[in-house]
Amino acid sequence: MSLPPEKPMRISVVLLTHNRVEQALATLATLLALPDRPPVVVVDNASTDGTADRIARRYPCVKLIRARKNLGAAGRNLGVDAVTTEYVAFCDDDMWWRAGALTRAVAILDAFPRVAVLAARIVVGEAEVLDPTCEVMRASPLGDGGLPGPAVIGFLAGASVFRVTVFRQVGGFEPRLFIGGEEELVALDVLARGLMIVYADDVVLHHYPSALRDSALRRRLLARNAAWTAWLRLPAAEASVVTRRALAIMHAEGVLLRDASAMLAGFPWTFAHRRVISDDVRRMRAIVHAKAGRAV
Repeated sequence: MSLPPEKPMRISVVLLTHNRVEQALATLATLLALPDRPPVVVVDNASTDGTADRIARRYPCVKLIRARKNLGAAGRNLGVDAVTTEYVAFCDDDMWWRAGALTRAVAILDAFPRVAVLAARIVVGEAEVLDPTCEVMRASPLGDGGLPGPAVIGFLAGASVFRVTVFRQVGGFEPRLFIGGEEELVALDVLARGLMIVYADDVVLHHYPSALRDSALRRRLLARNAAWTAWLRLPAAEASVVTRRALAIMHAEGVLLRDASAMLAGFPWTFAHRRVISDDVRRMRAIVHAKAGRAV
């Protein structure tokens, strides 16, 4: 008697890692034990601590991609290139999906074709404290409007689920941004297509933040990337405000001359690829920022 064919996999996980080998190995063990049984693709962002070799030896069942250089957030693009499923869930090496979360994500995306991205509920540490960003998304002033959760205008890259076709259509994460606020450009391009980003409270991701972080560098990259993204997509008045804010941060960090020069050098690229968002997307942003007390 022949066994019935297995159901095709609907969702893959792309795990991005760089120089955090022990956390990457532990996260992989958890992902591979999930009852959802998603295919896992690991993108090693040119680690120098032997991450890729140790993963290859311990977990030969995963698809391992070795980036030739550290691509930052755009390393995820290599992972998506390798998946064959309809949906893809991202996580970093200090994050993992809760059992059943990916199955729930598939059910939501199947039922709501206009939803392109799910922003997961992130619980932090052993106490499972709700990430502050999720608190904000949960209270989004855009409401749900018949959607499976509150509509939002952004997401956290390492805690999101995408329709693979949409991710590819928007071009994935922009390599020039490297890391830090890389989600905003993708979010704007998703919304520009008339699709929705939804906060899904029942799609849960665990986060045990790594201590191996350069917070000062991240702040400066966030500032630079916010300015570049603003000139790529926002009206000039808003982009000018964001740029002044970025310069103030660079000044406070004591790197104004160096970082401002690098930021300005990227402006010709932003102007060449500038596509200002629609009035509908501007209204959504205005509603969200008004509640947060921000001008833009």
